[in-house]
Amino acid sequence: MKLLKTLPAAVMLAGGVFASLNAVADDSVFTVMDDPSTAKKPFEGNLNAGYLAQSGNTKSSSLTADTTLTWYGTKTAWSLWGNASNTSSNDERSSEKYAVGGRSRYNTTDYDYLFGQASWLTDRYNGYRQRDVVTAGYGRQFLNGPVHSLRVEFGPGVRYDEYTDGDNETQPLGYASGTYAWQLTDNAKFSQGVSVFGAEDTTLNSETALNVAINEHFGLKVAYNVTWNSSPPDSAPEHTDRRTTVSLGYKM
Repeated sequence: MKLLKTLPAAVMLAGGVFASLNAVADDSVFTVMDDPSTAKKPFEGNLNAGYLAQSGNTKSSSLTADTTLTWYGTKTAWSLWGNASNTSSNDERSSEKYAVGGRSRYNTTDYDYLFGQASWLTDRYNGYRQRDVVTAGYGRQFLNGPVHSLRVEFGPGVRYDEYTDGDNETQPLGYASGTYAWQLTDNAKFSQGVSVFGAEDTTLNSETALNVAINEHFGLKVAYNVTWNSSPPDSAPEHTDRRTTVSLGYKM
């Protein structure tokens, strides 16, 4: 997509935020730190959204939004997340993706935990009518201090793919993920997450993000997502998809 290269000076930014989208097809990386032993309150949530609209000689729009909700117990954490993005040009949709998921975590020791998670994705412009993934396994919290946080987890899973050409496939997979967060200042936080879903069609996902707080509830999020598929659908043959977003966030 070359949307950003054709933007004129007259651009309307809704909500005061800017979003740029390239091809999107991913199993979202869960980058929220959900260690119940360090939770400061029983619930944390955030919502990020960005919108770009252009009119005149060219009419186009891009929208992106994501949210994560996490409830904490003494040893458990439960999370729900979702994201959506779509882009259109001259009243023709060029990309559209929606994903939702759930996750649970149970701390067995101060550093060890068990987890389970499931997700659903639809991304028809990149060849997937739907993709369902379920994984479970073991994790290790190497760092959980106020400045640095690092966890690594892995386990087995299963994935069901339904393609836009009508074919479908169910296959077992091996899952591994690592997530790191660094509280740079009182108002700025950097995070990096990488996940691998190993199967006949291996998928690797990466999210690099910077969150900057404006005040107690609002902030800006800059994120760069990369997804690599070893065997993408014939209708969307590119192996690598990239997405860059700058969005306004609300912390609950």
